[in-house]
Amino acid sequence: MTQVLLAQRDYLREELRDSFNIVLMGMGEPLHNYDNVMKAIRILHDKAGLNMSMSRITLSTAGMLPGIERLATETDIPNLAISLTGATNPKRDELMPINRKYPIQDLIEAVRRFPLRHRQRVTFEYVLLKGITDSKEDARSLVRLLRGMPAKVNLIPFNEADELPYRRPSNDAIAQFQKILEDAHVDAYVRRNRGNDISAACGQLKKKWADEPSAGVTSRQ
Repeated sequence: MTQVLLAQRDYLREELRDSFNIVLMGMGEPLHNYDNVMKAIRILHDKAGLNMSMSRITLSTAGMLPGIERLATETDIPNLAISLTGATNPKRDELMPINRKYPIQDLIEAVRRFPLRHRQRVTFEYVLLKGITDSKEDARSLVRLLRGMPAKVNLIPFNEADELPYRRPSNDAIAQFQKILEDAHVDAYVRRNRGNDISAACGQLKKKWADEPSAGVTSRQ
């Protein structure tokens, strides 16, 4: 809550302070901290809080099945986003270890049962990794997985970091992947890349100095 209030006060122009969106992600798995996360969401939504519409609050999960099922029973429910990355069990087992406990078919079935408001859709976040998740067959697997579901897909080209072996696909490969989804009537959007020049893009947040000896500091045993 404090983060939201500070961001609202210090970084938004007056005319935008009542029209921003909130996404709970990037600070760990929100559904691991279910009670506190929902308490914060209820305060944000309450008329005596920030009076935010649930349509402007999104909770993103890596696929915590029990948490998704519990969320579905709430009176007031935020938008749901799923960090998918792989569209098959072998790919997701490798890239998203949570899939070994909650396989992709079980996750998708839970999402299909999730209560949605009129014209509401579930968002799927899909990271494009060169030679791993960016092929035509990967795109077709994703289409099959989401068929008949009110969903949209955020395609996230991988932001490269020296420590990681993965690479960003070419622009042509990204466009081809997006076209396969759109031709199958799956709304797909390519995430705009920001902060790459300072290693602050999605998935890159880090402290480079952590790997370097601290000048003038004597280690203590």
